[in-house]
Amino acid sequence: MDTLKRFADEKLTALTNRNLRRTLHPTGRLPPSLAERGGRKLISFACNDYLGLSQHARVKEAAVRAIGRYGAGAGASRLVTGNNPLYQELEATLARIKGTEAALVFGSGYLANIGIIPTLIGEPDLIVGDESMHSCMHAGARLSGAKTVLFDHNDVADCRARLKAHRAAHPKCLVMTEGVFSMDGDRAPVKALARLAEEFDAWFMTDDAHALGVIGDGRGSAFADEGEAGKIDVPLQMGTLSKAAGAYGGYLCASAPVIDLIANRARSLFYSTALPPAVLASATEALKMIEDDRDLVAKPLAKARLFTQRMGLEAAQSAIVPMIVGDPQKALYAAGALEDEGFLVIAIRPPTVPEGTSRLRFTFSAAHADGDIERLAEALRRIGPRIGIRG
Repeated sequence: MDTLKRFADEKLTALTNRNLRRTLHPTGRLPPSLAERGGRKLISFACNDYLGLSQHARVKEAAVRAIGRYGAGAGASRLVTGNNPLYQELEATLARIKGTEAALVFGSGYLANIGIIPTLIGEPDLIVGDESMHSCMHAGARLSGAKTVLFDHNDVADCRARLKAHRAAHPKCLVMTEGVFSMDGDRAPVKALARLAEEFDAWFMTDDAHALGVIGDGRGSAFADEGEAGKIDVPLQMGTLSKAAGAYGGYLCASAPVIDLIANRARSLFYSTALPPAVLASATEALKMIEDDRDLVAKPLAKARLFTQRMGLEAAQSAIVPMIVGDPQKALYAAGALEDEGFLVIAIRPPTVPEGTSRLRFTFSAAHADGDIERLAEALRRIGPRIGIRG
């Protein structure tokens, strides 16, 4: 045990010396867009609750009703005793929003990706993925055993070159990307990648964790580039219920046979306890609001664009705006300075982002007041010169 403790201490010291050590800070979330930390209330620009629905009365009331009827926990996995009747409405709502035949809900987005990918793709096959795709997509690719080739971020020509070089040698191929990239806030060229996948007889999968409720009238990245719903053919639309939907869980929307296969073979589904009833009910209520309220789903992007306009930046493509400072110590300093000004903004450092690209990651919500965004921009203009940010 002494060697185990020494190992941990040495690793932690190395992280500290590189300004890469993480700390879990007790933080309470409060409506409409506040966080309570260290006895202070801060305006949070760190949360992925893009529509403020985790704090909405309708969503919270749905959770309370579900607890009253079904209790606190699921009791087991979905295939044992955990398939609560609330799943049916939740999955039907997801499929309707995404324009697919069916949907399947997992315990989280990470569980979804490490279950879906190895079910569909195996050792003889090929995965071609964006180099900046989320860690759980990389994890699913590794678990599949397939040959994995990465293409330059959002570079359709490079994706084509990779497919041309490798596709013919493998029986099946999966092309993967995020619809909206979680650390950069930019959108994938979904339409072009979908056409490319079809050209090379490959299956196409998007992770829409940060697009649902924000992009394409709230329906996600498959609906962002065309006015007509369903114009872009994305046969595997994965995402989460923990961002704009304000609850928890991951999902896949696809054809009925694909969903049936995943339900039979995805180990992360049937070896995990099902979601609590309150989560299922609150997610369903939030999705109905996303489906019905076009004004609400337009707000996060509008708020982000107000910020980029005030900072003299390129117009935001999503609710996420990064400001890259490079050095992790500078990012930590900037986050601390903003906290002193009354804002919660997180410094993102390696390995979450590549070396030399430490950043502040700002997320914008329908719950943010325009005045708070203006004050954030003013604070950044004061702090920016000390860390190389201009605005």
